Amino acid sequence: MDRRAYLGALGTGGTLALAGCVTGLFEDQPEDVILSPADDQRAESSNLPYPAYGEPLPSFELVDPLSDTAIDTDQLDTTAILTTFFAACPAECGVLIRRLAEVQSMTTQNGLTDAVDFFAITFDPERDDADMLRENAQMNSVDLEAGNWYYLRPGDDEEASEIVEAQLGLEYERVDESERMESYDFNHIVVTFLVNPEGVVERAYRGETLDREQVFADIETVVNQS
Repeated sequence: MDRRAYLGALGTGGTLALAGCVTGLFEDQPEDVILSPADDQRAESSNLPYPAYGEPLPSFELVDPLSDTAIDTDQLDTTAILTTFFAACPAECGVLIRRLAEVQSMTTQNGLTDAVDFFAITFDPERDDADMLRENAQMNSVDLEAGNWYYLRPGDDEEASEIVEAQLGLEYERVDESERMESYDFNHIVVTFLVNPEGVVERAYRGETLDREQVFADIETVVNQS
């Protein structure tokens, strides 16, 4: 399946829609997963452009400039929520980060802070310095004091493309003329991954309007059964 075909079907930002039927996609449950297959995954994981149910999270290392913490995905031993975004985004990324911040709050309220980590990877390192990311946290009610939220910033545009596009399979495209922004904008796919402590993807949620209760329920199941 051509990954560019996914991006070409999108406008600025946006939800990824797939056609098809889920029946028979997973005759045998993949190894090292806890959740059952998602009803809305409408293609085999191997046919999707990004890692999905039962597939490993790619290996990479990035730094959180707010805490000066290096995150190596090979070393993760918690349940993880991971997504990509850009902080200047005037619409979908704000919706996404706010919803994930609410999920973070739910994990805190239920005593799961130490068991769950949140990772938001920017693909706009040119603008998303520490000040911009800190402002994004404040605007979207991210609890940085909880110690389980990390903004990850590639060193440059080339590294951003290598990790977000080549490894995570999430295509994005810089648009230098935008009706919604004075400066450059991005067309991009919105996908959020739920990864178990073994480094295997349990869910690849599409779109920014996440069902917070369902995401938390999935997290809780993975944490309790890991």
